[in-house]
Formats: sequence, C-alpha cells, structure tokens
Amino acid sequence: MRISVQFYSYFKDLTGCAETTESLADGSTLGALHEQLIKKFPKLAAMKKSTLIAVGVDYQTRDYVLNDGEQVSLFPPVQGG
Repeated sequence: MRISVQFYSYFKDLTGCAETTESLADGSTLGALHEQLIKKFPKLAAMKKSTLIAVGVDYQTRDYVLNDGEQVSLFPPVQGG
C-alpha cells in the first residue's frame, strides 16, 4: 500500500522535503511507517519519542493499522509560551 506523508515545522528542515510517499505491506502500523521514515531520514531519530503523528485530522498511536491511500502528518512537539 502507498501512504502519503507530510512534514511540518522544522521537520521539513530535518528531512529536506515537505512530503514523501512511502510503500508498506498491507496491515502495517503507524509505528512501522515511523521506523521506515527514520531509516530514510536519519535526522528524525532524535525526535522519535516526541513526534506527534496524525492520520487524516486525528492523532493516532503507533499501533494504529494503516490503510492504503491514507495521509499521515508528522509534527514536532508543541511548545507554549
């Protein structure tokens, strides 16, 4: 299956792009996608535990099972002031 991934804020700088498309086996989880993205973009590893991940408009846990064609967004942690 193919998943569209968008990067926000300084994640665009870490990856060098605003979006990518990834191929995964059917039944893959959001955690598996995140690991694949870290291998492709190693600079994301430093933010692994604090990365916020949404599927569509809803934040999801790493055990969420992805469906073909879904759109995933990665955000750095939100900071207030």
